[in-house]
Amino acid sequence: MKQILLVILIAFCSCTVQKINKSLSKSDVFDKGHFGFMLLDPEKDKALVEINSNKYFIPASNTKIFTFYTSYSILGDSLVNGLNYLEKGDSLIFWGTGDPSLLHPDLKNEVAIDFLKASPKKLYLLDNFDQVEAFGPGWSWNWFPYYYAAERSALPVYGDIVRFEKKKGDTDFSVYPEQFKAAMDKVESEESGAFSFTRKHLENSFPYFYKSEANEEQFERDIPFITSPDLTKTMLEEATGKPVTLISNKSYFEEEPSKLLTASADSIYAQMMKISDNFLAEQLMFLVSDQLTNKLDIAEAIAYSKENLLKDLPDEPQWVDGSGLSSQNMFTPRSIIALLGKIREEVPLEKIKAYFPAGGESGTIKAWYKADPGQPPYIYAKTGSLSMANSLSGYLITKSGKILHFSCMMNNYAIPANDLKTELQKVLYFIHDRY
Repeated sequence: MKQILLVILIAFCSCTVQKINKSLSKSDVFDKGHFGFMLLDPEKDKALVEINSNKYFIPASNTKIFTFYTSYSILGDSLVNGLNYLEKGDSLIFWGTGDPSLLHPDLKNEVAIDFLKASPKKLYLLDNFDQVEAFGPGWSWNWFPYYYAAERSALPVYGDIVRFEKKKGDTDFSVYPEQFKAAMDKVESEESGAFSFTRKHLENSFPYFYKSEANEEQFERDIPFITSPDLTKTMLEEATGKPVTLISNKSYFEEEPSKLLTASADSIYAQMMKISDNFLAEQLMFLVSDQLTNKLDIAEAIAYSKENLLKDLPDEPQWVDGSGLSSQNMFTPRSIIALLGKIREEVPLEKIKAYFPAGGESGTIKAWYKADPGQPPYIYAKTGSLSMANSLSGYLITKSGKILHFSCMMNNYAIPANDLKTELQKVLYFIHDRY
């Protein structure tokens, strides 16, 4: 493979190449793995740089660009459907749609709780939990205590995580939801100077370790809990202050339910994209499935998207989950470029800037791709990171005012990810500065 910086130089007009050539040094960083890069000028509909753009790569969280576009196309940018329900006589029968916002520690949505509280009818939770597997295809079992692999659920409550938080000035940490305080096991450790939280593999038990002189001023730790229909029923009873009966009459699924609108889709998109929230990405695809079929099946939602929304991509997406945690996902740089173009056509630029992480300013690239002092961000892009994959795809604004679309996909590197980011940062800044 030719050195990527040299390829970029050749791609531009000769006068620009001469100027860039003076500012760049040769680099062989990207030669150390499987590298794909594409840069498009949409005004000219011209590819400025293409390196392995037709090859498939593991995208990691670049998958969320596909999830975002599908969700935005099907759900829009207003309120999502938080509950399906039927009213029969003195009974309110309700079931989950995958909405992740219910009592979520960041989204803080209580619309469904208020609705259930206000109903004079008896509450019946219809069990559709068997439609959703806790982990996606290809996920690793030992991710269970980490926030990035929170369990998927038909009716998530509290984001399916326990949040341990200590705010500045507090003498102790808080637990949200509080009911998990009873499941905590304090262990003094000689090895750590701060608090450390985990969960036992097959139970909702949360050991935490600390040194007696631990003085961490503030922190926030999120640990997934094991979901179940019975636990969800109990949580809803506690939140509403009313009894909830769990039922499994599948015939109710054949009826057309009423829908309770709850959280802003905008707020879910922004948090999912900016901090690369895997849980929100997975649950968004369940919401898409619910909207399309009144059941929860990510495979069907993906199939619909590929057939009806993404059929014009140059290469068929190999797509299996909403978040990109699975290494079974595979996309090509040129398909991602085509998708970025579709997003530009259908989503206002200001919304794109609100959803995508901004270089040097927000989300997963807050510490990278910084603009010159006093200047607005020039990169709005989605990151992707797994042990074998590192990606960045999105929009680059040049000093001349052009908006370019780029996709960089890197697999199978045995060097630190920061080395790749540092090199890519140089490349993108030079394009920003010179084109």
